[in-house]
Amino acid sequence: MIGDKAKMRYVILLRGINVGGVNKVVMADLKTHLAQMGFENPVSYINSGNLFFDSKEPEKKIKELLINYFNNTYDFPLPFALIRSDILQKEADKLPDWWWDETAYRRDVLFYLPEVDREKIKAETLSWIDEKEHLHFGETAFFYSNHNQADYLLSNYHKKLIGSSFYKSLTIRNGKTFQKIIELANKK
Repeated sequence: MIGDKAKMRYVILLRGINVGGVNKVVMADLKTHLAQMGFENPVSYINSGNLFFDSKEPEKKIKELLINYFNNTYDFPLPFALIRSDILQKEADKLPDWWWDETAYRRDVLFYLPEVDREKIKAETLSWIDEKEHLHFGETAFFYSNHNQADYLLSNYHKKLIGSSFYKSLTIRNGKTFQKIIELANKK
């Protein structure tokens, strides 16, 4: 039928909330507000800003609604990544085997926020990495792994990431959280 839109599952990944009592966002309230805005089946996972919902609205309109809501509700900036679940699943399907190795000391997923310069991030991070570390650059994020705690603590990634020019253009999740995000993103 003309005009029928397929319902899509979306993931919202908020940056910099509920850390040390700063930039407090109550997930239960946010889920309620998402439902009031017309988003279906809102779900959250842990308190770090991982939310899921279904919508027939175009992605551009969803982003506009969320930006307006966040700007009118919170007195601090609330950057976020909005990703369709099918795109996130394709990203997970393309990950190299090394990333899924849960024995690694550190596995991070560094999601790109909108308007990020991905090529700049890639060039800078590749200059840091040594043979003990792994990087994979995807469409929605880049993926990092280091198997040894001592190597990680000495790594440029550990030492330089927070001070990098692009750090505030990312929202980071660890490997276990990413796996749970994939699971919840695929729930219908």
